Formats: sequence, structure tokens, C-alpha cells
Amino acid sequence: MDSQALWLTLRLALTTTALLLAIALPLAWWIASGAGAIRALTQAVVALPLVLPPTVLGFYLLVALGPLTAPGRLIIRILGHPLAFSFSGLVLGSMLYSLPFAVQPLVAGFRAIDPALGEVASTLGASPLRIFRTITLPLAKSSLIAAAVLTFTHTVGEFGVVLMLGGNIPGATRTLSIALYDQVQDFNYAAANRTAGVLLVFSLLTLIAIYWRGASRRSLLG
Repeated sequence: MDSQALWLTLRLALTTTALLLAIALPLAWWIASGAGAIRALTQAVVALPLVLPPTVLGFYLLVALGPLTAPGRLIIRILGHPLAFSFSGLVLGSMLYSLPFAVQPLVAGFRAIDPALGEVASTLGASPLRIFRTITLPLAKSSLIAAAVLTFTHTVGEFGVVLMLGGNIPGATRTLSIALYDQVQDFNYAAANRTAGVLLVFSLLTLIAIYWRGASRRSLLG
């Protein structure tokens, strides 16, 4: 087991999950609060990573963050180095690739809440922010947990975006999925089996926890 790659993967997943939820919460709330062409277009863009090959997303990010584009040159001027082939670049790529896994469960959770609850609170003088904090968010707690777990798990298993945008730099961009790829390329199947087993068990236990929680909640409500 490549312990360095393991800790970098966990760090990437934790960072991505925390930052992405901060963005996904208001975005999902806005999407769920109405209809229209703008919201439909936003949902389509958010869901795009579900059908877009990871290497395509990684390629466009690699080009956009490089010296060939104006935003890329601006980033280099500010930071002194490109975001590509850095941990910060991996976080950005992971956030974009995992965006639907954070937003879609939250949208479903917000839409399942009876709008009358917010309307009653509004007539009593509650502000939209207070309604969201005291009514909407607690009622959507299960969706929030699902979004966090799915985002974290999906980031742990990323390969295409990580490989295209971060390459394979030990201690900087080499995650467990990249380490597994290298082990197979080196015909080190014993190490590859251990790495793959860790990823498999982790993903399976995460999904069991999500479905178990959902089943327990339904049984309590029933």
C-alpha cells in the first residue's frame, strides 16, 4: 500500500467535499426553489460530468489552467505557478467532476420539503436565510449527508481527471487510483490487489451505510 498516496487521496477527498458542499448548498437551494430555462440550463451543466468522459473534462481544465489561455496566464501571474500538476489544481478538477454528486441529492431533498412550511414561517416574519437555516436545512439533513458521502467517495475513486490534470507526482498529485494504475503497469499485481481491495471495501461500506440509513429512516417514518 502506498501510504503517501493514501493520505493524499484522503486529503483531496476531504478538501473537495468541504468546499463543494459550501457551493452546492446555495446552488441546490436556488435550483429547487423555482423553474425556468436558466435553472434547467444550470442543472444540465451541473449534471454534465455524469455523461462526460473524465479525460475530456481533465483535458479542457489542463488547457484552461495552462499558459495558453488568459485565465491560465492570470493564475500563473498571481500564484507564480500553474494550477495544473498541483494539489490545488486537483481540488478544482475534483470539485467540477464531483459537482453533480453534491448538488443532485440536495435538489431532491429540498424539493421534497412542503413549501407551505416556508410560507408559514415567512408570514411570521422569518427571513429567507432563517427559513433555510432553521427549516429547510434540518429537513434535508439526510440529503446533505448523502451528498457529502457520495462526493467524498467519488473523489477517492477519481482517475481520469486526476491523471490528466495532475499527472503522477508522488506526494503532490499521486492518488490511490493513480498508484493502482502504476502497480498494474509494473506488473506488481500483489500491491495492485491490496490497493484495489482498499478502494473496493471502502466504496462498498460507504454505499451500505447510505442505504442502511435510508432504510432505517423509512422504517421509522412508516
